[in-house]
Amino acid sequence: MLGAIAGDIIGSVYEHQPIKTTDFPLFQSRCRFTDDTVLTVAIADAIIKNNDYKSALKTYGQAYPDAGFGMLFFNWLFASPGEPYNSFGNGSAMRVSPVGFAFDTKETVLEEAEKSAAVTHNHPAGVAGAQAVALAVFMGRQGAEKSEIKSEIESRFGYDLDRNLDGIRPDYTFDVTWQGSVPESIIAFLESESVEDAIRKAISLGGDSDTMGCISGAIAQAYYKQIPEEIVKKVYSRLPEAFIPVIENFNRRFVNG
Repeated sequence: MLGAIAGDIIGSVYEHQPIKTTDFPLFQSRCRFTDDTVLTVAIADAIIKNNDYKSALKTYGQAYPDAGFGMLFFNWLFASPGEPYNSFGNGSAMRVSPVGFAFDTKETVLEEAEKSAAVTHNHPAGVAGAQAVALAVFMGRQGAEKSEIKSEIESRFGYDLDRNLDGIRPDYTFDVTWQGSVPESIIAFLESESVEDAIRKAISLGGDSDTMGCISGAIAQAYYKQIPEEIVKKVYSRLPEAFIPVIENFNRRFVNG
């Protein structure tokens, strides 16, 4: 899941100052983790401890209330008990990558992705966005070719992945819905040559940069297997100490084991 976290941190400075190029400094002084990282770590922790996703999301979210949560999620976070609010945004997709790394069959990955989404994003499109990203991570991790990942996501979810970034970029704007950001993030991965390149390409569309970098970076990590050590070091230096053992434990069990 470090690819997801790297994409979030790198994209954080462009969320409200979009860019339309891949030529930008990878890490700036203002780069920080956002809600994407907090909730990704929460999902990973829930999997490690076999806890329910709702409790983990609330625990982590309440511990980092200034991470940049959307208003609907923020209200859910502090509501008791907190009911799902039928969202079809990309929030379920940005936090789901640990599911794709941790489970060993397509069926289980799809089931767990739905569970992780439905505590907030119980709209069918919100669930599908999470499932699409988790499945792409799973397939990349299992050694599937990009053409296989593309075909499976298109046929199962109806996404149009035949577009290219050069065609999308000129008119693309900020969009937090699944239909306006998840397919584009997957396309950025499909056109990439490395984890860094996937993150750069996702951010270069000029949209919800941290979340799109998070999604594309997650899939790219699963597919390319390696993240440059310099990126890992810079990511770790920007994280709370409490996140590090969760990430390392998850990596030992499900990524590097």
